[in-house]
Amino acid sequence: MSDRPADVRIHDFKEVDSGLSAAEAIAEAERCLQCKKPFCIKGCPVCIDIPAFIREVADGNFPAAARALKEQNMLPAICGRVCPQETQCEGVCILGNKETAIRIGAIERFVADRERENGAELPEVARPTGKRVAVVGSGPAGLTAAAELARAGHAVTIFESLHEAGGVLAYGIPAFRLPKDVVNAEIDQVLALGVRLKKNHLVGRSVSVDELLGYDAVFLGTGAGLPAFMCIPGENLNGVYSANEFLTRVNLMRADAFPESDTPVLHGARVAVIGGGNVAMDAARVARRQGAKVSLIYRRGEEEMPARRAEVLHAKEEGIEFLTCTNPIRILGEQHVTGVECVKMSLCGIDASGRRSPEPIEGSEFTLDVDMVVQAIGTSPNPLLVSLIPGLERARKGNVVVDENGRTSIPHVYAGGDIATGAATVIEAMGSAKRAAAAINAMLKGE
Repeated sequence: MSDRPADVRIHDFKEVDSGLSAAEAIAEAERCLQCKKPFCIKGCPVCIDIPAFIREVADGNFPAAARALKEQNMLPAICGRVCPQETQCEGVCILGNKETAIRIGAIERFVADRERENGAELPEVARPTGKRVAVVGSGPAGLTAAAELARAGHAVTIFESLHEAGGVLAYGIPAFRLPKDVVNAEIDQVLALGVRLKKNHLVGRSVSVDELLGYDAVFLGTGAGLPAFMCIPGENLNGVYSANEFLTRVNLMRADAFPESDTPVLHGARVAVIGGGNVAMDAARVARRQGAKVSLIYRRGEEEMPARRAEVLHAKEEGIEFLTCTNPIRILGEQHVTGVECVKMSLCGIDASGRRSPEPIEGSEFTLDVDMVVQAIGTSPNPLLVSLIPGLERARKGNVVVDENGRTSIPHVYAGGDIATGAATVIEAMGSAKRAAAAINAMLKGE
């Protein structure tokens, strides 16, 4: 896919990737070998029949390709944009052994966009079962569970605490990676299956826990919205944000358009973003679009960064400075941030994560002059909801304990996505939600 020029796109939030044309999608689909044992299906967390939908694209039958996609995934336009296909379906593509793997994500995006532009076709819904299911959270896990259970004939209600649906799709991922009209269109398709959505409904406040547990089944999909901090001096200064707050203010509450919107956000002249994952890349690129000179600080080398390679490349193209093997040790300032004191790191032996372990280099301290700091070093499940549900077992890091089918310590309560696994990808959250939905459906049918 061709990208918009970096010197143009840093001034707006329009999508960076332009997508495939019909001719390009067909040509790419024709490269597929249609393997008898397609590893790509096993590489997909939601088990899309990838050869089937690609075969339809190669034949030019785009509506049939969309139907094949939505047999297993009601959010294909989203997944086509944000899934790490290079480490999943494309990562195990046989063609990748000798040449370039099939660009499965790009074809998926094309099919979904084409259908949205020409009128979406909904999958069949089973006859009503009379069973009621509550889904808490409207992020990728909640939407996936809701869609699967609605298609099985159950009456599904989603409770969303925010004023907009989508969870991390709405508040976490910037529009230049995932346009909001794409998110809203796919949410609308889930709702068209008969799912009810109640926004501004905080469980434990707007709806009681007793009322929630009164449903025949409950699915918890509230994600991992609790940000982590480094716990270094100066974190309480004005101008220090968590990536969660910074991105939520801009992506969901339109702080980039202040004062037209109600929510302000600091526009730093020099911004330090701490972290090396996709969230750090998002925060850095958002700050760049607000006119800042941005330095991304990561304690390991670039090759150890967990961010997708495409996001790293885009960030570099947009002028973001990478300070690798560097770690902040103190944020400077009196009331407002004036700088960050850092130390250079050396990479030693392999740690538990399989990456080289960073160690500080004595005497290598230096100061970076900045007026704003964004910390993007991870998240964990928000404890507000799960602490209200009596008898719900939680692990040490706060995530809900589930079995392989998403069942919690309460028999009719299930969980999936980041609240159960800790912070992961959108598609992994969807995969765990599908497994939980299948288990809920079996329970409700008495199987």
